[in-house]
Amino acid sequence: MPPSRPPSIDRTPVVPLSRRMLLAGAGGLALAGAARPADARPADAQPADDQPADAQPLSLALGTATQGGGFAVFGAALAAALAAGDSGLRLELRATPGSGANLPLLEEGRLDLGLIQGTSAYEALAGIGRPATRARIVGAMYSSPGMFVVRADGPYRRIADLKGQRIVLGAASSGLVVMARYVLDGLGLDPGRDFDPVLLEKAGDGPPMVLDGRAAALWGGGVGWPGFARVSGGPAGARFIGLEPAEIERVRARHPFLKPMTVPAGAYPGIAEPLPTVGSWNVVLARPDLPDAAAYRFTRALHRAEAELGRRLEQARETTAANTVAAAPGPEFLHPGSARYLREAGLLA
Repeated sequence: MPPSRPPSIDRTPVVPLSRRMLLAGAGGLALAGAARPADARPADAQPADDQPADAQPLSLALGTATQGGGFAVFGAALAAALAAGDSGLRLELRATPGSGANLPLLEEGRLDLGLIQGTSAYEALAGIGRPATRARIVGAMYSSPGMFVVRADGPYRRIADLKGQRIVLGAASSGLVVMARYVLDGLGLDPGRDFDPVLLEKAGDGPPMVLDGRAAALWGGGVGWPGFARVSGGPAGARFIGLEPAEIERVRARHPFLKPMTVPAGAYPGIAEPLPTVGSWNVVLARPDLPDAAAYRFTRALHRAEAELGRRLEQARETTAANTVAAAPGPEFLHPGSARYLREAGLLA
């Protein structure tokens, strides 16, 4: 049975707002935060052939997130690297408030593709707290192990130590905030009751709050995440807080879709030994009516560009066709055009 949605939190740029405003605000922020692409349906101008030639121009509008977060960095690297896999394929990057904005924009046809944090993608595909989306996966991004970072000169070593403290959960429309709610709920904690939570207008506003002491901790996910890099590079150094084995069991007993993950030693300054936690796979979703030929071509180009993308961005070394298959809850959640390519490549039964 699908897990229930954990308690929501106050939407707090720095001044608290109501929980109702948080739940209602994500959709409105999405529509206000991203303009309709100049060419509303660039992928529709496709030849009938299922396998368009690389020379045939194809432009796809890709929704990323706010500046200062990992999705903006990934989107830029992806756009540059895909030229190595398909010289005629161009991604038009659209800065958005994040996963919570990208989903409705995809469903309305205002984006062709959107970067979606794994927990938000799971909720949307499974229909948790909302009607199930008809958007489908065309590529895996990278795994997103969730953890907190604190200054190394502070007293905090476990999540329980942060109770009653101001914690920065991320940009208001970020899927990382959704994952934080699930993790804390699995530990029997309520973000709004047990902490002083902060939601941001821009992801890049979080690290300075930890560095100057306005907040005790910053939540985030993954290797190479800009917020973690900035805090760990500060003068006080950093300490990272994951989950203990018993905590992982508690979280997964309540929310089994979160997977055990380990952040490798040396991933950031301050991680001297492998750090266990839980997380999910971030994915690229396509709008429900993206033509099969466009999805096929994108997934093929992504496969061809794996080495170049990994060279440009460390965490993108996980952006592989094999991981696209692994990240999908089931083959039915892959776009038909992408599934066809993956079968032809021998990666999908």
